[in-house]
Amino acid sequence: MAAAPSPNPGPSFNQELCELVLDTAPRLFAVVQVCGNSSADADGWVVAWGLAEPDGPTHVISLDGRARLTLASPERALRHFAGHPGLTARLVWLAHPNTAALDHPKAA
Repeated sequence: MAAAPSPNPGPSFNQELCELVLDTAPRLFAVVQVCGNSSADADGWVVAWGLAEPDGPTHVISLDGRARLTLASPERALRHFAGHPGLTARLVWLAHPNTAALDHPKAA
C-alpha cells in the first residue's frame, strides 16, 4: 500500500511545483484588429484571446465565443481575423510571468 502524501509538503517541494508550472505555462496573447494607416487615425480592438503551448498547439477563442481554433502557431490566427479591406490583425503578447505561488485550498 502506498503512503499517503504529506498534507504539508516542505518548501523545496512547493518551490519545485512552482518552477514546474513556470516551465510549462502557455503564453497568453490577444489578437487585435486595427484599421487606419497611420498612428494618428488608427483604431484597434481585441477580437480574440489565445494560449500558445510551449511545444504544442495554439488555442484561440474569439470574444463572442463563436470561433474556437486550434492552430499550429499563433501567427496562423492572424489569417482568420485579417483580410477585410482596411483591417489588419496583430498579435499582442502579455508579458510572461516570472513568479508563481500556490493557492492554499480552503476547507470545505
